[in-house]
Amino acid sequence: MATRLVSVVIDARDIRRQADFWSALLGWPFTSIDADEADVEPPGGPVDLVFVPVPEPKAAKNRLHLDLSSSSLEDQAAIVARAEALGARRIDVGQRDVPWIVLADPEGNEFCVLEPRPEYTDSGPLAAIVVDTTDVTASAAFWTAAAGWDLARSADAFASLRHPEKRGPWLEFLPASPKTVKNRVHLDVAPFPDSTTEAESNRLHTLGATPVDIGQHDVSWTVLTDPQGSEFCVLSPR
Repeated sequence: MATRLVSVVIDARDIRRQADFWSALLGWPFTSIDADEADVEPPGGPVDLVFVPVPEPKAAKNRLHLDLSSSSLEDQAAIVARAEALGARRIDVGQRDVPWIVLADPEGNEFCVLEPRPEYTDSGPLAAIVVDTTDVTASAAFWTAAAGWDLARSADAFASLRHPEKRGPWLEFLPASPKTVKNRVHLDVAPFPDSTTEAESNRLHTLGATPVDIGQHDVSWTVLTDPQGSEFCVLSPR
């Protein structure tokens, strides 16, 4: 039995605007929208972006953000210019003198446009999904089991997971202070067809996940927090 990472889910006050922005920036098709969500999917997967409506505005720095790849310094500058033309703005999160550019999307979600890095040459436009954590080693161990991805590299201050087929973005963990509010960006995992949501939720519970009520009521998925307190969902099998 296992689960696999399938979505990055982003709270939004205007799901259509957010989906349009990220679809245009990444070059991923905008695939569907209804009252409950809007989806932007990369050709061939493995992880899509899902925007869900919430009434409240963003109030704190996100503990999960996206890093975009570039092929040259000129390409990096072009991506930043395209993002700004679509409604992004440059922001200061204390990054000081670094080779990447930090921006916020139209609803204030932080993301980075990286300088060229060889490890991201085959990731596509989305280089990495970056998660803040109080324990890099523990988070990497848990998410290896939850996402079904392999630990590709690690050190005292970071850990990186990669899809078993070495495609799509990396899943990376960086040290940060403890979580204080509900995450505005979270991950969704899904069981394979031969398992169930309940069985996989129980499996992840034994690995340190905790059931949590965020007002989801009667839904087909299970909401948990990982061992560092970050919310995620176990969806129906697929």
